[in-house]
Amino acid sequence: MTILKYEKKVLSENDRLAAEVRREMTDRGILCLNLVSSPGSGKTSLLERTLGALGKELRMGLIAGDVQTENDADRLRAAGGTMVRPIVTGGACHLDARMIIEALKKLSLDGLDLLFIENVGNLVCPSSYDLGEEMKVVLISTTEGDDKPLKYPGMFRRSSLMVVNKIDLLGHSEFQLARVKENARAINGDLETIELSCRTGEGARRWYDWLRQRVSHKRA
Repeated sequence: MTILKYEKKVLSENDRLAAEVRREMTDRGILCLNLVSSPGSGKTSLLERTLGALGKELRMGLIAGDVQTENDADRLRAAGGTMVRPIVTGGACHLDARMIIEALKKLSLDGLDLLFIENVGNLVCPSSYDLGEEMKVVLISTTEGDDKPLKYPGMFRRSSLMVVNKIDLLGHSEFQLARVKENARAINGDLETIELSCRTGEGARRWYDWLRQRVSHKRA
């Protein structure tokens, strides 16, 4: 019973801090997206491509979370990210709202259009922690199982968009696009889907257009 009360208190405090982040994002008209996936699905690669394609069109801030090292943040800076802040959790399997608030203190939000939060590679713990984002975007790849939505329903239920990466590798495994979409719809009937390849760029235009539309809606 004590453990349950403790967990409830932790999540309640997290939700309070997340609400502060969300208010600030709303007041400033910033679209904030929480990007989640298993390790190796391609979150950083997707952000690198996005910086290259939209870096001169949209002012983007990036918070890169990882258990150890700042390697992802370094990659994003090399890709053209001028406003990148790393969070090294030192073992924690997820980011929380307090970490985001501390990172935002070191990030200029003036004139920002879009804030990406690259969460720790994990489809379990991050689903329970609100970071103040407007939407969660869940990324999977064709090198994983197409039953991922069924195995991790909490994450897919709480996400607004599913990005399927590495479509250039379709046919090299048993992964089926139709099956992963069916499984995802069984969990969340409102979940949008975009298929692309970060390596070849195939399908990436749909992702860029999706971002443009959401930023435009946020500004309205």
